[in-house]
Amino acid sequence: MHTRRDFLQKITYSAMAFPLLAATRQSDLFHFNKEPYDGPVLRVAIMGLGGYGTRVARAMEACKKAKLVGLISGTPAKIKDWRSKYQIPEKNCYNYENFDELKDNPDIDAVYVITPNALHHDQVIRAAKAGKHVICEKPMGLNAQEGEEMIRACNEANVKLLVGYRMHFEPNTLEVVHMREKGDFGKIHFFQGQCGFRIGDPNQWRLDKALAGGGSLVDIGIYAINGARYMVGEEPIWVAAQETKTDPVKFREGVDETILFQLGFPRGAVASCLSTYNMNHLDRFFLNGEKGFAEMQPSTGYGPIEGRTHKGKLTQPHVTHQTLQMEEMASIILQGKKSVIPVDGEEGLKDLKIIDAIYKSCKSGDKLNLNL
Repeated sequence: MHTRRDFLQKITYSAMAFPLLAATRQSDLFHFNKEPYDGPVLRVAIMGLGGYGTRVARAMEACKKAKLVGLISGTPAKIKDWRSKYQIPEKNCYNYENFDELKDNPDIDAVYVITPNALHHDQVIRAAKAGKHVICEKPMGLNAQEGEEMIRACNEANVKLLVGYRMHFEPNTLEVVHMREKGDFGKIHFFQGQCGFRIGDPNQWRLDKALAGGGSLVDIGIYAINGARYMVGEEPIWVAAQETKTDPVKFREGVDETILFQLGFPRGAVASCLSTYNMNHLDRFFLNGEKGFAEMQPSTGYGPIEGRTHKGKLTQPHVTHQTLQMEEMASIILQGKKSVIPVDGEEGLKDLKIIDAIYKSCKSGDKLNLNL
């Protein structure tokens, strides 16, 4: 059984409304770094200095509305290296045992939790109790109950809880959503989401149920779940799912290898999605409507996102996803801006409810109703 400290020390070494769309046009996102900015800056501490934390930190170097000012890690060597690279003062550095002391540090506004899934719940609640806004990587928690408790803790502390849905700010994705809202596709009939890759090291935390909370579904399949919702533009009302496992040694009990799932929507649209840890070259969204279509491949990778619609190629410029995300989240937290596609805790909770239902359907074989 891994302890929190054992695990954290190990991983640190490894590395929808149309009016709102009009208010946040893609051009606003592209040119943020070219225009002068003299407004409030969100001062962020990153919790978890592994591979994705490194990517976020690098992306934030291009931000004007958000700045990396603090570090939280269980590995002193990591903190030393990051302090030197990003000029972080020692007083803004914490470990996993003492970061509650953030409550006495007025120089940090928000904590970005980028740790394994099983740690999100407690760390988000502790950061909220310290009076800090929280950004949490997805999945927000291990299940809907955890998500509800995280939302409640942030509400009680009067801090914002956002989820790292970087695709909600990606320009080509927003262009497709904009086209749907304009009616370019007509009534939506079908969505397909294929998300997967062949996972490597069998000893990594993503294949440990106690740390990951599941397998491919919570790691990569969540993109298809969330994508189905923002591409169709409705909340699903039923789900059915089937699990396939070809390697029970690598994918132990509670760690899913491959899951097929279907979602049904109020106006009749259906979604057919695949989540897997055993197939490469799967990163595709397809949306079909009575008047047209949109296809994106790659659809959720770090970019560039590429795609086409019945009107032609998607041509919005690529900007580093995490830079766009942090700029927009800074505006949400500090200025009350509304995002085109929500990124708040309630958005994260809906995905957790669907994940719970998918796992339940896999076990029972039943088609289940959803109430999001």
